[in-house]
Amino acid sequence: MTSFDLVCEIEPPTRPDLRHVRHQIGVLAPVAHSFLIPDNHIGRATVSSIAVAHEVAAMGGRSIACLNSRDRNLLGFRRDLMTAAAYGVEEFLFVYGDKPTVGDRTSELTVRAMIEETRQLADDPAFAGCPPFRIGVASGLRKVPSFKKTADFMFAQMSFSVEALLRWRDSVSLDMPVYAGVMVLASPGMARRLAATIPDIEFPDALIERVAADPRAGVDAAFEQIEALRESGAFHGVHLVPVSRYREMALRLEGR
Repeated sequence: MTSFDLVCEIEPPTRPDLRHVRHQIGVLAPVAHSFLIPDNHIGRATVSSIAVAHEVAAMGGRSIACLNSRDRNLLGFRRDLMTAAAYGVEEFLFVYGDKPTVGDRTSELTVRAMIEETRQLADDPAFAGCPPFRIGVASGLRKVPSFKKTADFMFAQMSFSVEALLRWRDSVSLDMPVYAGVMVLASPGMARRLAATIPDIEFPDALIERVAADPRAGVDAAFEQIEALRESGAFHGVHLVPVSRYREMALRLEGR
């Protein structure tokens, strides 16, 4: 493997103000290969991931816009693809989507349907002359459904265990770049909140104790995990979620 990419996730704005997004991009740009823009993060309304991806490009960065199936029907999905083509946004991560905090799912779209619809655009006159979109999918640390193997790249579920990520990678055959999920644990309270909403994620007691004693410990642990995954050669890169610790994480990565 010749490179090890760092895909940094941006905290999307929950208000119509892009200043915080711009600051994250500026801070992380020296260490990030590209930026992932969530879509209605953890079930809350946010500024469009496509609009934020366009902002990343305007600042000279590369972006991946996340689109979830939860919040859109087929017409809304085609609208988003047309908007992306107009803005020059070419890479997506298609996901099911977290449980919404307000309202219900539309239940019309699935990730499989989003992939199929996007692949058909090659024959759609409305998209003539547009470069093909690159499609990413997410996977838990389990068997990968066959339809996800048709994607262009894959993000593995967040894990605080290098060993769990490596076991999963050894268990699946994937002919595409695969990115391991790494998250900075900012506080014990964050661990409790995420454990209540993400059933498959586990937080080591030792890590929670380290973070409780020193808030910087979460940054150090994430850095150590990234380095171990880099050295393993098992992944094309890492999908890093630095949360509110993006400044500290950028400094740690720049100083390695």
